[in-house]
This record gives sequence, C-alpha cells and structure tokens, in this order.
Amino acid sequence: METESLSRQRDYRYYINPYTNLKANETSGPLVIERGQGVFVYDENGKEYLEGMSGLWCVSLGFSEKRLVQAAERQMKILPYYHSFTGKVPAVTLELSERLVEMAPKPMSKVLYANSGSESNDTAVKVAWYYQNALGRPNKKKIISRLRGYHGVTITTGSLTGMDYAHKGFDLPRPNVLHTDAPHFFREGLPSETENEFCGRLADSLEHLILKEKPDTIAAMIAEPIQGAGGVIIPPKQYFRTIQPILRKYQILLIADEVICGFGRTGEMFGSKHFGIEPDMMVVAKQLSSGYQPISALLISDAVYQVIREQSAGFGMFGHGYTYSGHPVPAAVALETLKIYEERNLVERVRELAPRFAKALQSVSSHPLIGTSRSLGLIGAVELVRNKTQKEFFDPSFKVGAHLVARAQEHGLILRVLPGDIIAFCPPLIISESEMDEMFLRFEKALEDTTNHFSS
Repeated sequence: METESLSRQRDYRYYINPYTNLKANETSGPLVIERGQGVFVYDENGKEYLEGMSGLWCVSLGFSEKRLVQAAERQMKILPYYHSFTGKVPAVTLELSERLVEMAPKPMSKVLYANSGSESNDTAVKVAWYYQNALGRPNKKKIISRLRGYHGVTITTGSLTGMDYAHKGFDLPRPNVLHTDAPHFFREGLPSETENEFCGRLADSLEHLILKEKPDTIAAMIAEPIQGAGGVIIPPKQYFRTIQPILRKYQILLIADEVICGFGRTGEMFGSKHFGIEPDMMVVAKQLSSGYQPISALLISDAVYQVIREQSAGFGMFGHGYTYSGHPVPAAVALETLKIYEERNLVERVRELAPRFAKALQSVSSHPLIGTSRSLGLIGAVELVRNKTQKEFFDPSFKVGAHLVARAQEHGLILRVLPGDIIAFCPPLIISESEMDEMFLRFEKALEDTTNHFSS
C-alpha cells in the first residue's frame, strides 16, 4: 500500500491543476479520474461519480461514445494532420465548415478554427480590430464585456472575463476592456422592479458607458447567451432585444460567446435563438466535439468577412492562424458529433427532459439554504443563502458552496461551485430520467450534510 501511495504521489507531483489552490493541492492531492462510462466517471480506486457538470460543460454525449472514438481512428489513418495555412485545408475541415454555416442561427459566411473557446474569443477580438481598421476607424479598439462574464484566460480574454480570480496576480484586465452590468435579476434587480424595467435600466447603463468612453473608441461587445461560469445567469427574455439596438446605433459589433450554450444545451441548437441574439460573430467550442477533441470555431458574418477580405488583399495575407487550426482529427470528431445530435434528435430530447430537470431544481429550492433556482434546457443552478426571507448571502470566507460541492463529491456527484455560492448543474445531454433522479438524490444528501455542518 505504501508503494502504491508513493506511485500516486509521483503522478501528480509534477502537475499543475488549473483553477486550483496549488499549495493546498500539494497536501490533499487531486482526484485522479481513470475511466468513464455514460454519464459516470471512476477514480483510480474504482469509486463512481455521476458527472453533473459534463466535465467542463462539454461532454454532451457522455464518456463512452464509440462513434467518436471510431471517427478519430478513421481520420488518424486517412490524414492524421494537415494545416490550413497558405491556401491549403483538410477535406474534412471543409465539410465541417459547411455544416456549421448551415446550422448557424443567423446567416454566417465563414469559419475560422482554433483549439479552445479562449483562443476563438481572442480571435474574435482581433477580427473586430482588423474590421474596424479596414473601415478607417482606428480608434475603435475597446471591447465591452460584462461583470460575471467568462470568455477565457488568454491575456485578452482573461481581461474580458468579468471575475476577479481571472485577474488577480496576472496584471489583468489590460487596457481597452470595459465591463458593464450582468443581467442577474435575482441579485441585481431593485425592489418592486419588473424584469422589463430591469432590462431598461441595464440598457441605459450600457449606453451611458458607451457615451462616457466615446462611441468611436468601442469596437465590439462580447456576451454569452447564458453566463455560465459566472453563475448560470439566465437573462430576462427582453434583455438582448433591449441592448442590441444600442450597439447597432453606435456601430459596435456583437460577438456571441456560445461556448457553453451551443449545440442543444438550452433546448435550442444555439442559445442565441432563445434570446433573439443576432451576432456579427459567434464562437463555439466544448459540445462541438462533446469534449472528445480540442476544437473551437469562430463563425463570421458575410458583412464582416467582406471587409476583412479586402483588408487582407491590401496586406498580402490575413496574418492569423494556429498550427492546429482546423486540425483534421478534431474536425472529424466534431462532424461525427453533429451527425449524432441530428440522428438522435438530442435537441428535442433536451426539451423533453427540461421540465423534469426544472422541477427537481425547484423542489430543492424549497430548502432553507437555497434562495433561488433557475434553468433552461439542461443547464441550471441554485444559489445558497444565509437567510431566504431577507435574501441575505453568506460571507465568502465561509465557503459554504465549496463545502457543499465537496460533500457532493463524497456522495458520488461532481458539481461546481461558482462565485457567490452558486451551485451549477450541467449534466450530459444523454442523461436518463433515472440518472437525473439519482443526481438530485445525491445532491440532497450533500445539502443536508452542509446544513448540519453550518448549523452546528
């Protein structure tokens, strides 16, 4: 046993866990996941966990979809790698591009690939700058993001991310990034304020920011349909319809970050359809390949493409891309993933499961520790409160949400705590009704453990 323990220590001694307290992790060590089957994963000791977060919001088809493994194997045998530089492209990447343009909720023209949502969001910012420069607007450089928004961790996208943990110690945010209000009605709505009034107030705040900074300095705004990592914040229905006219008025591009919402998660193929979002560019990743291969894509409208096309002709080339942009193996897996979504009608399946999911969340929200619940499709959250009647929240130093998530893990359920003691749920789209019931049964056990711990 001692030899086995030392072996496990060597496994993680040289590894840095992202988004982890590195010092504490040296003592506790990571949870080492060894294999997966369906909606479950298993650690090195064989313990089972129901993956209530689809990994990182991405494993829509579960952890054992053979067709995706076979798609990768086939492509490895045919063409294991090729680039897309200097007018070349793998055939499978062209096929995927055509499919993505066909699926887009608003007409799009072209697709530009990267390896993660962070990189594609970073690319969207570069394209926005390139576009504004081409139109003779060299001062339009600022990007508006939102508080509680999550757009990645590159220098630019980490700046766009509207949460302190992405900034502290990294000299972020960098200049040219602005943050406006999050549409979080539960926390930010005023007493007696209706949702429509709330949307109007946020639109006024956005326009005030634009005028204060000067419209000719602002290139684009980036926004998630649902703010995932910021707290599963589902905006009021009128929110995007209220702010979009303001962006158009001041010639500010809109970038829809569909990294979490895309490909059926919300009960539509894209979250933009729920909220009437009409983006100039759209970023997808995660469920594009069910997380089986690293791939992301930036979809660009024809109006934007025609401008950057002419600009590239003047420069002699469009000087952007990555070694693995449009890599054929991830492209093949993504294409097979999209075929599975269509063949199994998974968007309709999400719609069928959504009422059961929402009812379960609503049921647990009667607990005194939970202030509210919300969901759309198969993404949802509960917010923990100290006093439900007075809507009093816990001091962050108590780490109530982190304690609950740790107890859930002890009960064989993986969830995620988000800033403000918000507990997120994002199960694989293939989850069965019985597995969903089991997920909430395990959560209720963790909830009771947490109640007992903080009331003792």
